[in-house]
Amino acid sequence: MSPTLIRRLLLALLVVCLLGAGLWWLKRPKPIAVMLTTIDQGRVESSIANTRAGTVEACMRTKLSATMGGRIEILAVKEGDKVKKGQLLMKLWNDDQQAQSTLALAQVETARKRVAEACTVATNAESEAERQNSLFKQGFVSSSRDEQARAEAQARRAGCDAAKADVAQTQARVNATRVEQSRTVLYAPFAGTIAKIVGEVGEYSTPSPPGVPTPPAIDLIDDTCLYVRAPMDEVDAPKITAGQVVRISFDALPKQSFPGTVKRVAPYVSAVEKQARTVDIEATLDADKAPPRLLVGYSADVEVVLAVRDKVVRVPTSALQEGGKVLLAGPDGTLQERKIKTGLANWEFTEVLEGLAAGDQVVTSLEREGVKAGVTFVADDTSKK
Repeated sequence: MSPTLIRRLLLALLVVCLLGAGLWWLKRPKPIAVMLTTIDQGRVESSIANTRAGTVEACMRTKLSATMGGRIEILAVKEGDKVKKGQLLMKLWNDDQQAQSTLALAQVETARKRVAEACTVATNAESEAERQNSLFKQGFVSSSRDEQARAEAQARRAGCDAAKADVAQTQARVNATRVEQSRTVLYAPFAGTIAKIVGEVGEYSTPSPPGVPTPPAIDLIDDTCLYVRAPMDEVDAPKITAGQVVRISFDALPKQSFPGTVKRVAPYVSAVEKQARTVDIEATLDADKAPPRLLVGYSADVEVVLAVRDKVVRVPTSALQEGGKVLLAGPDGTLQERKIKTGLANWEFTEVLEGLAAGDQVVTSLEREGVKAGVTFVADDTSKK
């Protein structure tokens, strides 16, 4: 074979190799961009949170209505007013009851005067009976006269007792009219703030009959003492006890949380929805770290802290796959699957007992297409270092 032919064959072979290398380069699998997080040490907490939004409640709140209907004559407060215990809030028209009370008081006074008259007569009759008895013993009057005097004294004493009974009866009537009048007035049962008033002066106020929800006339709250009521899943209820530490957050105060304590766990399961059975808990805020002003009715979330581990190896919970596996950034530029043993966990971090060490890098962008063990990767620019 001539040298010229050999050179041509070598040149053709070189061209084929270059073409093959070019095709491989064009068709080679491209590295997957992944977000990596470096494993470190820190705190991990085990916690549970409410299933539906909780609510800020007042320790004392009452919705007041008169126990009888009537026209509003006096409205002594307005919404937002601060009131003291025992302060008059509202009075219905009750002139008829006041007239009955005046009449009853007059009857009491009349009955007392009758007592004075009847008892004076009874005392005189008893004195006369004693005198007649003395005369009878001396033989100056007959036995019939003596007996007549005693009977008269007994009758007069009975009249005195009857008059006293009339006084008690008329006094009871006065008390009854006062009770009736009390049904037309509302007084503050405790110091607080008037949240809402239903009705104006001159309008008719109606009490709520059994089984018929009627808005109360006055809603009174004590906003100096507040707590949060939140529903927890019935599965989590056995883990919660009074005294546990909680973190409370409010929609009205975003990106903030406040420490508190579980005050009470309801002793029953609430079935508001057939598929959502919950147990209500009540939590109070730490007084020295509570927000300056909360409104009754704010929506709130309560996170109950069950356990805490400090200075432990932890992995972002978002990096965990089913079966307790993670994708590790291998030194050869490929992703490697590794099974780990975990401990405490929450939505942010999970404690690593075995399988990872501080400094390892794991993938947190598992939702990206093509992310799996064995593929080549490049670190996303937004990866955490």
